[in-house]
Amino acid sequence: MRKVTKSLQRKVSPDRKYQSVLVQRLINKSMLNGKKQVAERAVYSAIENAAKKLDSENPVEVLEKAIANVSPDFEVKSRRVGGANYQIPFPISGHRQLHFAFSWLVQAARERKGMPYTKRLELEIVDAYNETGAAFKKKEDCHRMAEANRAFAHFAR
Repeated sequence: MRKVTKSLQRKVSPDRKYQSVLVQRLINKSMLNGKKQVAERAVYSAIENAAKKLDSENPVEVLEKAIANVSPDFEVKSRRVGGANYQIPFPISGHRQLHFAFSWLVQAARERKGMPYTKRLELEIVDAYNETGAAFKKKEDCHRMAEANRAFAHFAR
């Protein structure tokens, strides 16, 4: 197995307002066409409004809990064994968990229609915090797939 990827990961510097790497990563995932300030404004107002809606003083804590609720612990990978393809469950750790969580959160927010992105992201964060919504459902589906294919776990290297 190759383990070169750790050295290829870029260090993400904390954001300007909260000094949080998580917030900065959400901003980077939300950004379209290199428009960082637009994404920054949208993310800041979304997490602040989400915190207000949940009666919390700290928007970063709300985001952390939402991300923790959406982060998957397992994924399935396809592997060919003796002419048959098996979906093999693998545990996920650290950086990759966050990657999936942010991707699903932003994707779910973009798929909501009929309101500005800031509002959509805010609602998705609130839903993730409360363990509902499309991003949380995606995690549940991922875990369900891993559970269903647990019998093939012995094929994992």
